[in-house]
Amino acid sequence: MSIAFIDLQAQRLRLNGAIEAAVQDAVTGGAWVMGPQVRQFEADLAAFGQAKHALGCANGTDALILPLMAWGLRPGDAIFVPSFTFAATAEIVPWLGCTPVFVDIDTATYNMDPAHLEASIEAVKAEGRLMPKVVIAVDLFGQPADYPAIRAICDRHGLKLISDSAQGFGCTLNGEHPLKWADVTTTSFFPAKPLGCYGDGGAVLTNDDDLAQEIDSLRVHGKAVAKDLVGRTFDHDPKYLNMRIGMNSRLDTIQAAVLIEKLKVFGQEIEWRNRIAARYNERLAPHVSAVPQVISGGVSNWAQYTIEHPDRDGLAAHLKAHGVPTAVYYPIPCHLQPAYARYPQGAGGLPVTEAKKDVVISLPMHSDLDEATQDTIIAAVASYKV
Repeated sequence: MSIAFIDLQAQRLRLNGAIEAAVQDAVTGGAWVMGPQVRQFEADLAAFGQAKHALGCANGTDALILPLMAWGLRPGDAIFVPSFTFAATAEIVPWLGCTPVFVDIDTATYNMDPAHLEASIEAVKAEGRLMPKVVIAVDLFGQPADYPAIRAICDRHGLKLISDSAQGFGCTLNGEHPLKWADVTTTSFFPAKPLGCYGDGGAVLTNDDDLAQEIDSLRVHGKAVAKDLVGRTFDHDPKYLNMRIGMNSRLDTIQAAVLIEKLKVFGQEIEWRNRIAARYNERLAPHVSAVPQVISGGVSNWAQYTIEHPDRDGLAAHLKAHGVPTAVYYPIPCHLQPAYARYPQGAGGLPVTEAKKDVVISLPMHSDLDEATQDTIIAAVASYKV
């Protein structure tokens, strides 16, 4: 029996040709860059994510850098990020000459620990070498960070807040999307994400009209946008007027066509993923050190289903022998990576991050995981004895 870690083909087949037809329409339509499908998807995405504005871009990493560019971040500014995440969250900070400050995680949810965040901000302020400016909270493995607590901390210290929802887009807390608390939500449409395209893609969501225009400009080479044209007259086409140093980060039309179809069923798929996760939790709890815990009031999209086991590597080998694929996120947290070792850690270091990196392991999770296959996975885990 071949078990997929994430079965994207099952989803494609379930959609019964809708994606193929959408791609064909985009190809024959001929508007292959920033075509009408991009505008439609942005409108659909904004509606789903409870946002005034959604702006597509080339990938989830660009989605993170665009608001930082719009806010004018510069050398000497500190940006607080978790270390227990994919490198992209920290990677974009040095691009602007800024300094990432690594923050520890909550032991249950693996998301940013608000208490350690505040202690880290206060330590940076006391040292006086860097200026705290932004917090980037990650919705790790698909569930929301503790946004009410993190927003309150940001307000006390005058910091901007980004929700890095590359894994977590579609998650909610008390019925609200992270943008209720964040200045910006960013996401990725990498194929393995719960809402993934068939290549690369990303988006920025915000309720700030001015920021949306800045990001729209920056993603297309710093082009002039509506606010730049007020009260001006031109003797040439203003589309060739560059008001900012920008970048080339446009969501591909064909990927937008794919995402329009996937977004139509995304809400239902989140419900299916939650049913699958609940079944995992019930049956695996007696056999592992910990099953996932979701923050009170939270709904995860279950980008990954991650358990803890004292003999993680032994369990992985055992499952492989039984035809069950696994993955480890993240065996080397950012602050232990060679590229980031020189950057500061928050107050007292990151003991929870360093403990969790050795015990977490993720099992197959996708919206089309049937009960028979899930039972095979559960039985394989249960059969491993340390």
